[in-house]
Amino acid sequence: MERRNFLKTASLGMIGAAVPALERHAIAASAEPIRAAKPNIIFVVSDQHRAGLSRRAGYPLDTSPTLDALSDEGIAFDRAYATTPLCVPSRISMLTGRWPEAHRVRMNLDPELAFFEKDIYQVAKDQGYRTGLAGKNHTYLKPERLDFWREYMHGGGYKAPNAPKEIAEYEAWLKKLAFNVAEEPTPFPLETQIPYRIVSDAIEFMDQSGSQPFILQVGFPEPHDPEQVPAPYWNMFPPEQVPGRCAGPEALKDLGYRAQWLYGLQQDAFPLTEEKWRRYKSNYLGMLRLLDDQLTRLVNHMKQKDVLKNTVIVYLADHGDYLMDYGLGRKGVGLPESLTRIPMVWSGYGIKPSSVSTSAFVSMADVMPTLCEVMGAEIPHGVQGRSLWPLLQGKDYPREEFRSIYSGVGVGGLYYEKSDHIPYTIAERKQQESSSWDELNKVTQSGNMKMVRMGDWKLIYDMMGYGQLYHLASDPCELKNLFGHPSAAAEQARLMSELLMWTIRCQDSLPTGPQNAKYETKWSKQHNWYAPYRHGSTPEAFIA
Repeated sequence: MERRNFLKTASLGMIGAAVPALERHAIAASAEPIRAAKPNIIFVVSDQHRAGLSRRAGYPLDTSPTLDALSDEGIAFDRAYATTPLCVPSRISMLTGRWPEAHRVRMNLDPELAFFEKDIYQVAKDQGYRTGLAGKNHTYLKPERLDFWREYMHGGGYKAPNAPKEIAEYEAWLKKLAFNVAEEPTPFPLETQIPYRIVSDAIEFMDQSGSQPFILQVGFPEPHDPEQVPAPYWNMFPPEQVPGRCAGPEALKDLGYRAQWLYGLQQDAFPLTEEKWRRYKSNYLGMLRLLDDQLTRLVNHMKQKDVLKNTVIVYLADHGDYLMDYGLGRKGVGLPESLTRIPMVWSGYGIKPSSVSTSAFVSMADVMPTLCEVMGAEIPHGVQGRSLWPLLQGKDYPREEFRSIYSGVGVGGLYYEKSDHIPYTIAERKQQESSSWDELNKVTQSGNMKMVRMGDWKLIYDMMGYGQLYHLASDPCELKNLFGHPSAAAEQARLMSELLMWTIRCQDSLPTGPQNAKYETKWSKQHNWYAPYRHGSTPEAFIA
C-alpha cells in the first residue's frame, strides 16, 4: 500500500496548487469542452433574508416570483446555511471560503483582521475578470481593490453628481426611523429606494464591461431593518393576512436569559415592536417583493444585452431574521433555523435543474470555491468550503460529503447572566424622534456555541457543555429540546460525532511560515471534497 501523509494532503484545502491547470482538468471525472470565453458572474446578496418565504418554498404569499423562476431554471438549495448568523463574518466566509474560526473575524467589528491567502476577487483578477461591487460591502474590501465601486449601507450610499434632491431627503427620513419599523408608507418614490439605485449601478457596470468577463456583487442592504417600504409594496401583504409566528414572547422563558434580555432591550428602545409585529412582517414581506422586482430589472437588462446566457447568477443571504418569532425582531441570540438557514439559488450558465437541492447541505463558505471552478481557477490554500460546481452541472458527487453542515456563533468568554445586571444603555441610543438599539452586543454575543444539521435533526452544543437537540420535522420552531432524552440517545451520539468532525475540519488549515514548502504536494482534494478520503479508504491509509 502506498504510504501517504493525510495531514499534509488535507491541510492544502484546495485543488492542488502544485498541479498545473491542464493536469487538473485531466483528473476531472468527465472532461468538459473548451469554453470560448469565461462566464460572467453575478452574486446577489440580500441582508437578513430569512429562508422559506417564497411560494416555491411553500410560503402562502408570493413574495419572490422572479427568484422562484430562477430556482426552477437552476437549483435552489433548501438546506443552505450561513457560517454564522451575523453580517461581517458570514460575508467574509463568502469571499474567502473559510469559516470564522479560520478567517478570524467572529463579530461585526474589525473586518480588517480577516486571514486568508486569496479571496474570490483576487482569484477573478488573476483570471482576467473585471471586478465590481454595487451595494452593501460590510467586509474588509476597499474601493481600490475593485474596478467598480458603488457602496451602500442601510441608511443610504452612493449619489451621482446629478442625483435628485429627493434621494438626500429620503435618506434623512430613513435616519429618523432609527432602524425601527415604519408605521406609514415610505413617502418617497421607488427610485429613491436603495435597491433600485443599486440595480441601476449594476446595469451601468455591465454596460461598461464590454467583452471582458466580469464578476459583480449586487449587495442589497434589505430586508434588514428599518422595516420600511413604499407604495405599491406597502400593504401588498396586509398585516392582518400575514402568516402567524411559531410562538410569541411567552416562549422566552424557555430560551434563556440572553434572549429575555434582548427582548427587554428591544421593548425599552422601541416599545411598539411587539405591538406592531404584524406590521413588521408586512413591511418585511413587501420589501422582499421590491427586491424581487429589482432582480427582474437586472435579469431583463441582461437578456436585452444578450449576456444572461453566459452568466452564472447566485442569489443568497448573509443570515436570516427572527421575523418576530418569540417576540424577537432582527437577530442576535443563538443558532435557530430562522437565523442560520439562508436562501441560496444558482442559475444560468452551465447549471442544470436537479433534485440535489432537497438533499445536500451547503454553506455560505461553499460559494467561493464554486466560483473558482466556474472561472477555471485553482482553489487557493486554506479554503474550507466545497465546490458545488459538479452538483450544479448535474454530475455525480459523493452524497456523504454533503450529508451535514456546520455553523457557530459567539465571541468567547462566559455568558452574561441576570446576576450581572447589564443595563440596556450599553446597546441603545436615545434619540429625540426614536431610539435605536444594537442587537449584536456583549450580552447577546457572549459565550461560544456550535451547531450541526444532519437529516431531520439539529444539535447545538456550547462551551459550558449545554446541549440542544431538535427533531425539526416534528418541531420546526425548536421548542422541544430532546438533548439527554433516552428516546433520542442514538441521534444525539451520531450528531455529537458529526459536530466533532466539523469542529476539527474547520480549524485553520492555511499553512504559514517557513514550513509552507512541505505542504506543496501532488496530492489534492478534487473540488475540495473530503469524502473520497473520509469514506473511500480505510483509516490505516491515513495513519500508516
